[in-house]
Amino acid sequence: MKTKADHLKSIRAVLLIGMVGGMLATPCAWSAVVTPDSVTVATVNGPAFSVVDVPVSIRDLSGTPLGLDQPAGSHIQAYSIKVTYSPASAVQSITFTRAGITTALTPAFETNATSAGSISLIDSFSEATNPIPFTLDGAAPGNQVAHLSVALSPTATPGTLITLTLDPTLTTLSNDTGTTSETVASGNLTLVNGLITVTPSVPALGHVALLVLALSLAFIAIRSRF
Repeated sequence: MKTKADHLKSIRAVLLIGMVGGMLATPCAWSAVVTPDSVTVATVNGPAFSVVDVPVSIRDLSGTPLGLDQPAGSHIQAYSIKVTYSPASAVQSITFTRAGITTALTPAFETNATSAGSISLIDSFSEATNPIPFTLDGAAPGNQVAHLSVALSPTATPGTLITLTLDPTLTTLSNDTGTTSETVASGNLTLVNGLITVTPSVPALGHVALLVLALSLAFIAIRSRF
């Protein structure tokens, strides 16, 4: 004769089977997590006195509110990207302009803003006349859309690390009408920060050194003939 404890075990077993069966019948329960789109600032090296090019990219992934897998009107056609750099003393000047897949496009709206230690770029393109040709589900970091041209300060010493940090509030993606957006706060956008490492400068050869080098090469050439 079954006891009360036996009945409880039977009920638990039925509930467990039902839960497992329900999860197997709905595969989305196992794959509900969608990888967000991303904005990435590259990590590069450069000596003092030089101008360093830093690519900025956007990655368009399936399943997010915006993208080429979504209906017309819900593609990534606008972005606001703000980058703060530190230490600011290591940067003599900086510009933020379109590059990569947006170079040949004509923006419906474009603006730059700069302040102490930060710079931003806002672009919006008409989906009908200037669709941004993203590669859906491409490898990281995605497609380059802009770049930072950073003139390093002559006083920047080798080994200095200049952080390039994306602002999590002001860096967003949207469609061309601004009705749908992706943000860090909403969980459908991730940010990958960049870095510039200041490397030792290669000293330029003086006139005497160049003359010695030329004579040495000429001597080696003559010796090689015999």
